[in-house]
Amino acid sequence: MRALNHCLAVTSVLVCSLVLGVQSALAAELAAGAPQTYVVQSGDTLWSIAGRFLRDPWLWSEVYEANPGIGDPDLIYPGDVLELRMVGGEPRIRRSRSASGRGSPRVVKLSPQVRSSSLTEAVPTISIAAIGPFLTQPYVADSDDIRRASYVVGFPDEHLIAGVNDSIYVRKIRSADQTDFQVLRPGDELRDPDSNELLGYEAVFVANAALERVGDPAKLKVVRMERQVSIGDRVIPASAEQPLVNFFPKPAPSGTRGRIISVLNGVSQIGRYDVVVLNLGSRDRVSAGDTFEVYVGGGKARDDVRRGMAANDWLKEGPLSSEFWLGQEWERKGWRRDEPSPDSSFPIHADWRRNKGEYVRPFERSGVLMVFRTFDRVSFGIVLHANRFINVGDWIAPPPA
Repeated sequence: MRALNHCLAVTSVLVCSLVLGVQSALAAELAAGAPQTYVVQSGDTLWSIAGRFLRDPWLWSEVYEANPGIGDPDLIYPGDVLELRMVGGEPRIRRSRSASGRGSPRVVKLSPQVRSSSLTEAVPTISIAAIGPFLTQPYVADSDDIRRASYVVGFPDEHLIAGVNDSIYVRKIRSADQTDFQVLRPGDELRDPDSNELLGYEAVFVANAALERVGDPAKLKVVRMERQVSIGDRVIPASAEQPLVNFFPKPAPSGTRGRIISVLNGVSQIGRYDVVVLNLGSRDRVSAGDTFEVYVGGGKARDDVRRGMAANDWLKEGPLSSEFWLGQEWERKGWRRDEPSPDSSFPIHADWRRNKGEYVRPFERSGVLMVFRTFDRVSFGIVLHANRFINVGDWIAPPPA
């Protein structure tokens, strides 16, 4: 009703009816060249599929109609046929029941071999290769407990570092109830850039290790590693958390504005598929699949023209005129002390200084990221699109409604 009243107030009934007939309130706008049907391919992601149909892929959950009564109605598999149709002037995307093969074995024929393979893996939301190491490893410690955890104290063979199949000595593991461990390297503090609140500690994943013998020191064997184990690395019980690969992209909760506070893997300028840490977590209602737009700007920048560091307006007085030196560009801040000497009864030199001209940079959209793992006070996000370099400290906000 509100959209109708707005249309009547702005334009004619004819134009209003055309707007409402094509797309209602621009809830989900189709991408240029959106197909009427699409066959899901192996290697597709939910994000890439959504981008084929929608200008804003994060609105996928608003237009996708799950098929009820056919098992895993929300999941999409290779071979499924997705159909685009308009309902009440708004796009709707639905999986074709007959083409999807629901209720019968899902097979794909391979040649020249005569065999078939079951396609049991649903299409993931985003490329798991880009975030796989971050799905189960605790890269953020909510407190400094990691600094007080058991630690690598040495190696049986007097090595300086250890790799796969090497043994390591670890302080104070006295129980055999836990046999699987993770080796972590304590990193920097994560603080909120605005309030300076301590949000947690980065913890770089080093390796997985299996308990061989309890004691002080205990003996563990490295069974998998991302980097070589060094003396001082912390050792904690391994997490049993399973990777979360199937979730729908959706706009982040309204009002959840935040900042990028760190980037992983030593990247200085952030781009597509880089993993970043956000100063928002589950306490801020953020969950896996939440999509944010990234903005650069909001900070103060120097006005070189007002500061006299760049070419001034040619219509103004030149630097040889008194107006230039004593006009708007300069202000008297007081009197200079200690001139000509600290014993002077009265300062005789006026203190003239240029206005320190500054302006606030407008916010400009620089990319899109999606949260894929949350902690209490921070979250991991992956950059899905970047139209310029993104930096630590940049702002994030939900897509416009």
